[in-house]
Amino acid sequence: MNEGDKRTLKVAVLGCGAVGSQVVRLLAEQHDDMAARVGVPVELVGVAVRRLDAPRDVEVPDGLLTTDAAALVARDDVDVVVEVIGGIEPARSLILSALENGASVVTANKALLAEDGPTLFEAAAKAERDLYYEAAVAGAIPILRPLRESLAGDRVTRVLGIVNGTTNFILDRMDTSGAGFSEALEEAQELGYAEADPTADVEGFDAAAKAAILASLAFHSRVTAADVHREGISEVTAADVASARDMGSVVKLLAICELRPGPDGQDVVAARVHPAMIPRSHPLASVHEAYNAVFVESEAAGRLMFYGPGAGGAPTASAVLGDLVTVARNRLAGTRGAGESAYADRAVQPMGETRTRYHVAIDVDDRAGVLAAVANAFADHDVSIQTVRQEGRGADAQLVVVSHEAPDAALSATVAQLRGMDIVREVTSVMRVEGDSE
Repeated sequence: MNEGDKRTLKVAVLGCGAVGSQVVRLLAEQHDDMAARVGVPVELVGVAVRRLDAPRDVEVPDGLLTTDAAALVARDDVDVVVEVIGGIEPARSLILSALENGASVVTANKALLAEDGPTLFEAAAKAERDLYYEAAVAGAIPILRPLRESLAGDRVTRVLGIVNGTTNFILDRMDTSGAGFSEALEEAQELGYAEADPTADVEGFDAAAKAAILASLAFHSRVTAADVHREGISEVTAADVASARDMGSVVKLLAICELRPGPDGQDVVAARVHPAMIPRSHPLASVHEAYNAVFVESEAAGRLMFYGPGAGGAPTASAVLGDLVTVARNRLAGTRGAGESAYADRAVQPMGETRTRYHVAIDVDDRAGVLAAVANAFADHDVSIQTVRQEGRGADAQLVVVSHEAPDAALSATVAQLRGMDIVREVTSVMRVEGDSE
């Protein structure tokens, strides 16, 4: 903003889809309140879209729509650019251009931040401008700001969350109705919770990007989506969900980011996304439908839980406008907010070295010595068994084994050995277990 002219703060919006249209609507409806909160009027000066004639959920004032996003972000009178188009390109180039031309940026682009966040942060630092992104993780839930600011004086040790509403809706339906994965996914699509192509959600890509952002903030280290071990829910069966219920547990797709002691005594970051069984007594077990929740553990504050709608146009726009107010205030004061914090520069632990627990269901021959042979397979890889449950089925039997915590590679090797044993007809289910105390 021109230091001599503080009569208005000018905002450009990139994208007018589900989120962008709600940003435009809220800017208009809350114009007077925004002016009071910021200190000057906030003026929308342009909205970049792909097609001028596309149907929209909001009426954009005459003259503001443009298909030339590059020209919009290059304007020297724009103070803040709001990017809600998503994806890697052209979003990255547009954000970099906006920063180079003197604008601060508010973005909801989790995929870009998880893939190339350092490039954006370095550009913001060079331009001495803000880059805020609260809306990139968990929609309206304020989780990034507490990690970045409220807990800045604390040591966060673990972040455990349900950060994808689509998968939570599907797994919740499987648990409450007994539906299979395909049936629950179809319902999610009919209700608008899942896209026609649900791959990003059900295969865990969306959650992995969010986990990378959470881990980077919580542990002051650069973590990308490629660093996050990722498994989706497409292989979760009704039998898995029923087995969890028998254990007093529920299946959730979890993003898990934690500090672990490394081999040299220095802490390392473990970041993973996968379905897991958690006890129904755990706070995350009560998160239903398409809601999100993030559970944070720190040394001084203890355990904190953040809960709310994790997606949708209006909730996400709420987070965008919260960032916009902060960035606008900084512009008026001639200051910047906190930038990237990666001073710890911790290594990311490979998944094979990460200590986890397994729930393994095994169909075996129902004869003497089978249980001992299965136990020996676990012992061969130094994996301790916590519980075993056996059910007879005539000539067959099913063993359900829950392990104690062990390196993931050792547990995977155990399962591979079981699958090669003559007495084992099939390993029908393998799922990690979280939330129980050892």
